[in-house]
Amino acid sequence: MAEYLLEVEGVSKTFGGLRAVREVSLAVPAGSLTALIGPNGAGKTTLFSLMSGFQRPDTGRVRLGGRDITGQAPHLNARMGMGRTFQIVQPFAAQTVRENIAVGAHLHHANRREALASATAVAERVGLGPQLDKPASDLTVAGRKRLELARALATRPRLLLLDEVLAGLNPQEIAEMLPVVRAIREEGVTVLMIEHVMQAVMNLAEHVWVLAQGELIAEGPPQVVTRDPKVVEAYLGHGTAARLQRGMTAQAEVQA
Repeated sequence: MAEYLLEVEGVSKTFGGLRAVREVSLAVPAGSLTALIGPNGAGKTTLFSLMSGFQRPDTGRVRLGGRDITGQAPHLNARMGMGRTFQIVQPFAAQTVRENIAVGAHLHHANRREALASATAVAERVGLGPQLDKPASDLTVAGRKRLELARALATRPRLLLLDEVLAGLNPQEIAEMLPVVRAIREEGVTVLMIEHVMQAVMNLAEHVWVLAQGELIAEGPPQVVTRDPKVVEAYLGHGTAARLQRGMTAQAEVQA
């Protein structure tokens, strides 16, 4: 039986009259690299917030390493080994790259010199070594994404939640980031990522959960899930799966 590092059971969250997340359950195996996908507004980031303690679920439970952490404060979850990046990157613009990463490192290093040394090592892991002394405000979009990743890694997570770490990057920048994410998992960190870049999902994820209108509608290997009619409908609209199937059938008849 797989050892699950993160377990989410029947989690729901309502904002006013909007049910943002509905009875979602999933379990993330330790050492895995998995993904949560779905159209815009599906509730993916809200689910991350419920997992990481930035919001408390109305119903359901969240466990990390077998321990109930439902609604527990994010800084306590971080001490237990849960790291998270954010979709909207907001570095400390006036500080250097090294100083930004050291903020995360201070979770385990009270000494400033040790935190800065740890930040240097983390920067090398994500390809920011040459830019350590540059102000964060001078970084490109790709650089800021790497910085956001580095700040989370500096907390030494067992579980890393990546919220669209590839958003806003061009194809070359995405290709350069994929091995960085893969290396994090190879170093022993369990990774769960929200991602719209299907190239990344297909290349990285072993297992995928699909969220639509707050509900899980499919899960499995990405190559299988992306062909699921329910998933096609969620992304491309009602009736699309049937139209695509008719088109493929007609094409096969012509070729025959």
